[in-house]
Amino acid sequence: MQAIYFTEYGSADVLHFGPQPTPVPSAGQLLVKVHASSVNPIDWKLRQGDMKLISGCCFPRIPGRDLAGTVAQVGPGVSQFKVGDQVFGMADGSLGGANAEYALLAAKAAALIPANLSFEQAAAVPLAALTALQALRDKGALTEGDRVLVVGAAGGVGTLAVQLARLLGAGYVAGTASPANLPLLDRLGVDDAINYKERDFTQVPNQYDVIFDAVAGSTYLAAKDALRPGGRYVTTVPDPKDVLLGGLTSAFSDKKLKMLMAKDDGADLHLVGQWLAAGKLHPVIDRTFPLAETAAAHRYSEQGHAVGKIVLTVT
Repeated sequence: MQAIYFTEYGSADVLHFGPQPTPVPSAGQLLVKVHASSVNPIDWKLRQGDMKLISGCCFPRIPGRDLAGTVAQVGPGVSQFKVGDQVFGMADGSLGGANAEYALLAAKAAALIPANLSFEQAAAVPLAALTALQALRDKGALTEGDRVLVVGAAGGVGTLAVQLARLLGAGYVAGTASPANLPLLDRLGVDDAINYKERDFTQVPNQYDVIFDAVAGSTYLAAKDALRPGGRYVTTVPDPKDVLLGGLTSAFSDKKLKMLMAKDDGADLHLVGQWLAAGKLHPVIDRTFPLAETAAAHRYSEQGHAVGKIVLTVT
């Protein structure tokens, strides 16, 4: 199969497009013929070597978590999917594997693609939607009527988070973005689109029950006063000071710091799929690149200006 791979850590220049062995599914796995994938910040952070303690130095490595495609083969013990099913999910392996013509997907992490979605739209969903859902519902303990703020609401995770907050029952949803992206937030239905260059949400106390920082745009210590009593600050990229001092402060406060690493949960993805099928949730795609141009997609993602998701078309 053809794939994107790298044999050393470094800039996007280390990414190559060429032949790699086609994986073979083992028990509980699906081999998926990938039609679309995506680029997430975690992909280029791993490629740069920012997470060497986790990723190690085993090469070659294929990047990418999100995939959407057709089941080509089922491994032993898989009964809920069959060859020919159109599925999406996160590649079976925390270090990637989806930026290729074929990839492995754990059956327990897969879901059927809603009929109203293209493969490109489906590939924009798994990591971002699961991150947003688990951040708001599980870590944020969002309840009916809560006031919610999404920091970085125009990004891949943020655009889904503001929609999911409403679907989970939030009574008020605000989001931060650059001036150019405020109209997008209005179209997504936020109650307050905050120009972060002009308004500092941390300076207005007791505003939100849940603050979900999707882009490391703030810290718990800076944002704590903006939380209402009993509020929750959720982040996927904690500031080092937050981990120590923030964690200690949170332990003795009713305003809590919560940190999340998204889980590849098929039941959660199925729930997201139901909202997508009903037209209640809409993925936002910034631009698409052919698989062979993944290096250019990485460079674009690294600029930090993508609105929604960056998608790779595969086959």
